[in-house]
Amino acid sequence: MNTLKLVSKNLLRRKGRFIFTLLGITIGMAAFVALLSLSGSMQSEIRKQAAMLGANLIITPKNWCAYDQISILTGESLPESLQYEVLEKVASVDGVTAIPYLTQKTAIQNSPVLVTGMHPQETLEFKEWEIAEGSFFSAQDERAVVLGSSIANSFNLQVGDTLTIRGAQFPVIAILQATGGNDDIAVYLPLAVVQEIYEVGNYISFIAAKVDDLAQMESYEAAILDVANVAVTSDKQLLSTVLSMLGTVNMTLQLIAGVALIAAAFGIINTMMAAIYERRREIGILRAIGAKRGSIFRIFLLESGVYGLLGGLLGVVLGFVTSLIAAPLISGGDMSVLLKGATPQASLDATIVLTAIAFSLVISVAAGMYPAWKAAKLTPVEAISYE
Repeated sequence: MNTLKLVSKNLLRRKGRFIFTLLGITIGMAAFVALLSLSGSMQSEIRKQAAMLGANLIITPKNWCAYDQISILTGESLPESLQYEVLEKVASVDGVTAIPYLTQKTAIQNSPVLVTGMHPQETLEFKEWEIAEGSFFSAQDERAVVLGSSIANSFNLQVGDTLTIRGAQFPVIAILQATGGNDDIAVYLPLAVVQEIYEVGNYISFIAAKVDDLAQMESYEAAILDVANVAVTSDKQLLSTVLSMLGTVNMTLQLIAGVALIAAAFGIINTMMAAIYERRREIGILRAIGAKRGSIFRIFLLESGVYGLLGGLLGVVLGFVTSLIAAPLISGGDMSVLLKGATPQASLDATIVLTAIAFSLVISVAAGMYPAWKAAKLTPVEAISYE
């Protein structure tokens, strides 16, 4: 008895039923793969932005939540929440280098753009930026702008051009070398100038700090809390908080995909049970010519396994195509608002592929266990006498 030939013949006996059952597991796995692909890329992007922030500690108001902290990593505007004197207190702690940021919004050609106010020379050293064109700020209150590389490219801006921000004209004096992060998508001005044109007084949004000795991180945190009534978060804590929030969203979406897979599993059970009743006489003949119960069990289990293997393979392909289509739509929708600009990109690696195929096989084989057991239980006389 050629088992594989028999399995393929039985599966294709009713092509319509085979196709619709296969589509069930394929669509369920496609949803699962698409979510894994998109969530993996968002986590990678968050980790990348955390590394590029260049800070060991983030100082924020006490009332900020994780939702606000995501903005620090994703380059969104933040409210002016800390008085400048807080910066002076933090900077007074030995071994701490503190850099202030004030983030606001403007528009270039009717498109929203981030404006960042900072201390020019300190930030240049802190971020280790390189200048692609022009010359960086020469004074703490110079009324000019420096552009991130993506801003310059997107709006076709060059050194010598002029930008209008809040009704004031500012010459472009430099363009930064591309960093591959959110530093590329901002317009930079001296802090004092941004405070003036946005009329926010002596306020800043948050403070990024580096410490001299990473082994003494807790001591630095305690020292900062002693001199200022603020919240202090390490870069690792910030990353953990943001990833935890992102993970909660991903888990919810994956549970939704799981429901689709459970529905597909019941579809396989239904198909296999129908096949048993249709093929009782065939099963009886196989048993009569010497096929053992284990052989019958394996035949039906292999049939359900084929659904899982093919569904997993097709689901990987369909899921990746879906993620390619969905990524730009999500970037401009409510999910992007929730994640404050953590833009998903479609990505697929060997781990996702193998996990998806293995998961599909496990679900399908598990779904085929009961029908295979029912088929193996049939006696030759019971099966052959069935009409």
